Order: sequence, then structure tokens, then C-alpha cells
Amino acid sequence: MAGRLFGVEVRIHAFFLLLLALGMTWAAVAGLNPMRMLVLWGLLLLAVLIRETARALAAAWFGLELRGILLLPTGGLMSFTTLEATEIATQAKIQRRMALVGPAASVGAGLLLAGLILSSAPGVNLMGRPWVSPAHLLRSLVWINVLLGLINLLPALPLDGGHMLEMSDASGKQGAQETPAGASHALARLWGFGGGFSRWAAIGLIVSGILLSNMWYGVWLGLIGAFMLIGARMEGQGMLIQSEVDTVRMRDVMLTQFSTLSASDTLEDALQRAVHTLQDVFPVVRGDTLVGSVSRQNILEALAAEGNSYVQGVMTRSFQTAQPDDSLVKTLRRILGDQGAQLVPVMDGERIVGIVTPQNLSQSMGLLNQSRRFRRAEN
Repeated sequence: MAGRLFGVEVRIHAFFLLLLALGMTWAAVAGLNPMRMLVLWGLLLLAVLIRETARALAAAWFGLELRGILLLPTGGLMSFTTLEATEIATQAKIQRRMALVGPAASVGAGLLLAGLILSSAPGVNLMGRPWVSPAHLLRSLVWINVLLGLINLLPALPLDGGHMLEMSDASGKQGAQETPAGASHALARLWGFGGGFSRWAAIGLIVSGILLSNMWYGVWLGLIGAFMLIGARMEGQGMLIQSEVDTVRMRDVMLTQFSTLSASDTLEDALQRAVHTLQDVFPVVRGDTLVGSVSRQNILEALAAEGNSYVQGVMTRSFQTAQPDDSLVKTLRRILGDQGAQLVPVMDGERIVGIVTPQNLSQSMGLLNQSRRFRRAEN
């Protein structure tokens, strides 16, 4: 499920829907009112939205332009539109401040709602047990927000407490110098799904939920632990992928050894050139000027349909260029609407210095990723 709010893509993770399915199943088995269970699920979604709205406002305050937010039952995972925003967001100072916003917003919302409820309906017992139950929706409205804030203070990723602890540890090791990319790798490596306190804390909650005599609280503890495992893995991978991909420039993946065709070449001559290269798409030039592109498939189809003619008659004249230092992600977003794009010429002034095609991009990215892993292992 997805939508847009103020230009930010808001997506609800499938586990939110799984939680709804589990709740409705529980209602059927326990003889509870299914509509009340649906409302309780909606209250949890509302609490997460309140928390993430506060974090989105904080991100805007820090000048971070959001691309999207993925909502999980324990909070949300943010992604940013630019490399600069990603780098700022991963600085220890910003991480710590952002980590305080979520719990403060949730606990503050819970206390505000408690005050409003007690002032308008003083007979409501907000301290009764269970705190969260479909039978007591007003009480649940307060405690879902309070507990969401307190849970996020646990020192385990992807919760806010884990971010604060990890950033404090990173600052202690690095001193005054902050290295955003290094912090991202440390987060994924030390605190992610693959090991560390986060994983064991989540497993501990799941086991505690199974062993707890009160089945209602046990289910909630188990679900929180499961969402922590899922969120830690998603955030560890997501931050690593985003930090890796957003730093890739066109020069990193472009082909620098390539063949060009002349607009005045015949199709038969062009086909002979294509025989001696693995290149699928060719820039077409007129003198030193780039005028289009043509693929091997276009050449074959034109020869079969119309016989020998000139490259300029079958070439694609619509194309968009890039600079060597342009971001690969930004460039791909810019050209996605151009359905006829078969390659991206990389220009240094008026001179074509490289090309990127769909065929070479996947292989180049794979090799680049391996190269970066080797360099990190050496360091």
C-alpha cells in the first residue's frame, strides 16, 4: 500500500497487513468484536503516522529532502532524494537528534491524548490492565503512543535507542571527525541482522513472548521482536545500498572503449562493424558531433525490411547526455521517461568519452560492487 503526502511517498509495509490479519484471526478465535480489532490496528497505524510526521518535520528542519517513508509497526524507515541529504542524515549529530524526535513525539502525543481524554471523560480508567486491548480503545489510544515511544528507546537497531547508542559509540571512536559513510557501514556490520546486540535483543523478546503466561502480552512481545529483526535487516541493507548506489558516478560505470558509427555509413558497413564488437548500441556521429544512436537489432531489422540504406535513416535522434561526474541514480531517474533511450552518451564538453547502456550497466555495477568490497576488506 502506498500514497503521497506533501510530495513524499508513504508506503505501508506488508507486515502491517499481516498484523491486521493476525489481529482479525485472534478476534475470531477469542470471540472479540472484529470491528474493534480493526480500530485497534488503525490506532497503531495512527501512532506510527504521528511519530513519522514529527520525524519528517524534523528532517525538513535539518534541510533533508525526503524521497519516501516505509511504515513498520515499530516506526518508519526514511530514504532521501539526494546524496547530500543522505550524507547529512548519517552524520552522528543529526542521527542523535532525529533519534530523539520519534520517542518524544510518541510519548508527548500519548500524554496529550491522556489529558484530553481525562478532561472530557474523567471516568475513563487509563491505568487499568491490559493497557492495549480492543475492549478499551480510548485507553489503547494513549498507551499505544506511549509504548511506541518507550519501545523505540531500547538500545537496539532499528529503534531510536540503537541509533543513539551506535552514534555515541561511533563518535567516541572517531573523536571530533565524523564519517557518514563509515557510520553507515558500522551500523550494518555491527548492529544489523547478522549479529550484535540488536539481534539478540529481538530474539529475547520473541522467546519472552512465547514463555509469558499472559498470551495477550506474549503475542505483543513476540511481534515487537519479530519487527525488530525485520527492521534491522531492512535498514542495514537499505542504508548500505543507498549509500553505495548514491555515490556511483557515471564515470564509474561507463564504457570507455566503444565504437561509433557515422550517419553516412551504410547499414551493411555498420553491420560489419557490429560483427567485430560485443557492443549492442552505437553512438552515431556526424564529424565530431553526436547526432543519434542505433542498435544492432535496428540495423538487422532495417536490412531485412528495406535492404541497404544509410544509418541516419534508422538511427534514434532523441537522446539525453550526461557528464562524467553526474550521479548515476539522478541520471537514470532523468531518462526514465524517455522510452526510446538505448544508451546514455557521457560527454566531456563536446567530446563523447563514454557510454552507458542497459546491457553493460548491470555487469558494471556488479564489478564495481566487488571492487569496493575488496577495498573495504583491505582497509
